[in-house]
Amino acid sequence: MDLGLSGARVMVTGGAANIGRGIVRGFVAEGARVMIADRDRDQLDRTAEDLYASGVPTDRILLSDADLVEPGAAVAVVAAMEDAWGGVDALVNNAGWSVPNFLLKDTDRSRWQRLVDVNLFATIECTQAVLPLMQRQGRGSIVMIASDAAFGQLRQGVYGATKAAQVALARTVAKEFGRDGVRCNVVCPGLVVPESAEEIGAESLWSGAEIFDEAQVASIEKSLPLRRLTSATDIADTVVFLSSELRSRQTTGQILSVSGGFVMP
Repeated sequence: MDLGLSGARVMVTGGAANIGRGIVRGFVAEGARVMIADRDRDQLDRTAEDLYASGVPTDRILLSDADLVEPGAAVAVVAAMEDAWGGVDALVNNAGWSVPNFLLKDTDRSRWQRLVDVNLFATIECTQAVLPLMQRQGRGSIVMIASDAAFGQLRQGVYGATKAAQVALARTVAKEFGRDGVRCNVVCPGLVVPESAEEIGAESLWSGAEIFDEAQVASIEKSLPLRRLTSATDIADTVVFLSSELRSRQTTGQILSVSGGFVMP
């Protein structure tokens, strides 16, 4: 199926590892040009080198290791895309951060602030940075990578609250900017375990930490209607489809859980 994304100008935040890396690959496979924004410089360079080694031309990739939590960082990244490619057709707000904990044990306010900064404030600024460009060109797609935790999950109270805020933000964008041809949707991934050490960087939550042990992963897999875990490619396929003006032109303000049926919003 032709998605009409050849030459499209796409920004993927947190694009160097795990889900983000899969999303980048999905867009590149469709012929899109991609700005990969990720503050882990080493992992960013590894991801770029893998793309170049697979035959992707260097002029189809831009890199930024800006920390999108910093005020003005998103504006600068988008400005670099405008300078290089003349605009932005699609934004994927994928950058996120979390460490699971039960609510009464999750008392570190600095951790709460980090969750809000990464999962919400950076998303707001990236969205605000691309909207004027999309308004001027009369089209654009924004996809929020939220989480099934947005609907309430064990050990994900504060994190889930920030992801629920992303859902509200997405629907507001869909309602306010639909008249400008801008669509905004939400993808909620299920558990995506990195396939290898190369898929994550040293700063990843998965690096050197056992977030879910084998028994927990097996239990989650058994609980799913489809009885299989989600892959980064599964998420990428949905995100790329939603970003296609050709194939998803009437889809906006929607939530898709790509989780094997873990939740059904």
